[in-house]
Amino acid sequence: MKTLIQMLHELARPEVAEFAVVSERLPCVKVDGKYEPVDKTARSTDEILEMLVASGGSRYVDEMATRPCAWTMRLEGVGSVGVQAVMRDGRVQARFVLVRRASIAAHPAPKQPSRPPTRKSIPAQPRQPSRPPTRKSMPAVRAAKASMTPTAPEQKAARAPSRPPRAHVEDVSEPLLRAAVVKPAGARAPTGSLDALLLSARDAGASDMHLVAGRPLMLRVAGSLLPVGAPVAEDEAQQMIAAVVPERLRTVLDERGSCDFAFDRPGQGRYRVNVSRQRTGLKACFRLVPSEVPTLASLGLPPEIEKATHHHQGLVVVTGPTGHGKTSTLAAIVDIINRETSRHVITVEDPVEYVHARKRAMITQREVGSHTRSFASALKASLREDPDVIVVGELRDTETVSMALAASETGHLVLGTMNTPSAAKTIDRLIDLFPPGDQPQVRMTLAGGLHLVVGQRLLPSADGKGMVVAAELLPGSVALWSLIRDNKTFQIPSLQQRGRGFGILRLDESLAELVRAGRVTLAAALAVAENPEDLEEVIAGKDAAAKPPPPEPPKKEGGLLGKAGNLFGKRGT
Repeated sequence: MKTLIQMLHELARPEVAEFAVVSERLPCVKVDGKYEPVDKTARSTDEILEMLVASGGSRYVDEMATRPCAWTMRLEGVGSVGVQAVMRDGRVQARFVLVRRASIAAHPAPKQPSRPPTRKSIPAQPRQPSRPPTRKSMPAVRAAKASMTPTAPEQKAARAPSRPPRAHVEDVSEPLLRAAVVKPAGARAPTGSLDALLLSARDAGASDMHLVAGRPLMLRVAGSLLPVGAPVAEDEAQQMIAAVVPERLRTVLDERGSCDFAFDRPGQGRYRVNVSRQRTGLKACFRLVPSEVPTLASLGLPPEIEKATHHHQGLVVVTGPTGHGKTSTLAAIVDIINRETSRHVITVEDPVEYVHARKRAMITQREVGSHTRSFASALKASLREDPDVIVVGELRDTETVSMALAASETGHLVLGTMNTPSAAKTIDRLIDLFPPGDQPQVRMTLAGGLHLVVGQRLLPSADGKGMVVAAELLPGSVALWSLIRDNKTFQIPSLQQRGRGFGILRLDESLAELVRAGRVTLAAALAVAENPEDLEEVIAGKDAAAKPPPPEPPKKEGGLLGKAGNLFGKRGT
């Protein structure tokens, strides 16, 4: 039976890609995409664990049953070897992949003699013995085991009292850690570099990833935060977060304690990041932005929203609480304009999340802080750039809303988002941002210029594997504009109750359809409904708005008074 040293030296052959060993199976090497056995004896789980301990994985053995582990080792005469191991149902699987081959200068080959070698010139101990080692060769095997020591960063991490950082593993072998990522949702992700953590979050179906010093990694999956792994050491979190903060924002982070930015990772996608300081150190929240711009159908939104793109001027607002998909909806609307028209679209975002590819339209994307000082200054400058559509990432203050309303009056279609709970309250918020003396003018601008308000809420799906959107639509109409102009916005909910003919879609109606279709649970729908009691009655088939008419009073035909009543009744008609 070959030793681990003998089998690992197979990696020195140029045609060998990796060495793999599995419990109760023959050890194999991978040659030209095929596995070939290198020994005639299968290894048990305990024997493989001893191999992994001998190869520098003593501090990973206890964790293999819960998540894949990866580290590096250095083997003399071979080079740097990446090790990946996992235990499933009591069986261990381990892979040894050559990451960096030993240089020829470090291990020079013996000079070729000018004449054929004799028996005396043959080495006493060949590098690959043809027979199992005997007791006399055990000192040589132990010496070879001693050479299989972890690299210097691992030795330094082993002396640290806290959880050792493993960022160097991804730097050495990125494909190795990608293979170790746990794909099922809720499973633990591998500890490593930031790229490995972000990739594991995508594979788990998370929408956000929270990296906090002194706490476990947190993934938001289907609306719930799930802890993953052990707490992240403060120095490890500091190193990973500081590496992605742009140079221009480091002073802002030091002075204000937080900053926002976005960055790309080739092969992964785009991320929106917020970095802040808190009690235990740095904290970063990564929003995982899909690489492809979504469509209204893929988001599950009503197709009627597309009608808003047919207007050449006016205001369209996408509203909802924070983290409920407003940016994705806005990007889907912009993509419709990009695909079907040849307009000039200017976007002002903080930061840029979805990157729009060039299609029919010409799109100019500007980022607050990088390309412009503020939303208001960018909007003011955009009016001289011959725009057709202006997209505002967030209508957050009076100056920005004022510039957006002015642009909507001067022949531009303005799209924006607001953090408001419902479509009706969005109009009140737009008006209340201004002082009382300016509010009548704002009402006049909205009356006739407001084309659509889209409100949306994200709910966990019934199967718990994702999120489902519930939408409400409040399109512009003469009835809505009259209420805005006359300062009767408190009657908008009443208009929504009877406004099906105007194209109005209430949030509770959307929730009822989702519950009937089995896409969300009744409890999840009631948690965000505007009128939970009415929603429950509608779902049960007892619409409160459609009450039966009161019964008619019985007719009295007998007697003198009855006849008189019938006579007067006929005369009254």
